[in-house]
Amino acid sequence: MNKIILILGGARSGKSAQALSLAKGKKKVAFIATGQGLDKEMRERILKHQASRPKNWKTFEEPKELADLMTKIGDSFDCIIIDCLTLLVSNLILSGKSQEQILKKIEDLVVVLKKKKAKVILVSNEVGLGIVPDNKLGRAFRDIAGRVNQTIAKEAGEVYFTISGLPLKIKGEK
Repeated sequence: MNKIILILGGARSGKSAQALSLAKGKKKVAFIATGQGLDKEMRERILKHQASRPKNWKTFEEPKELADLMTKIGDSFDCIIIDCLTLLVSNLILSGKSQEQILKKIEDLVVVLKKKKAKVILVSNEVGLGIVPDNKLGRAFRDIAGRVNQTIAKEAGEVYFTISGLPLKIKGEK
């Protein structure tokens, strides 16, 4: 049984809340945060996210090297949440990684995730529904994030699209 779950949606669609909901009942949960508090507003967002998680969950902050972290933590958790892939993509782009390098990191991550005994829930923004960005960096981000989402969705046993707090299952048993 494939235990990889992808939750997609727009900004403030309820993706993270859906991920938390799917992890309920699990005893040993690892929460992998890819966001970085580079400014005051982002630090405040991170604090709100932290407050929404149960205190007994173990939080790891890893902005770029998810496959390495997944290997390091082994099989000591029964559920792993990665929130979120689009911040990971942003972190990698801003650190100078090319599209090919980023997609390779995602492929490496998938290899590690497929070996996990735990349920793995990944959160990502669907960024392809809006306008075409007016600059090269914005278009590169949109394109790479779309390819990352496709890569994960292909391997996931379940995929949800979250709209206004309502999750719609688009892949997996109904």
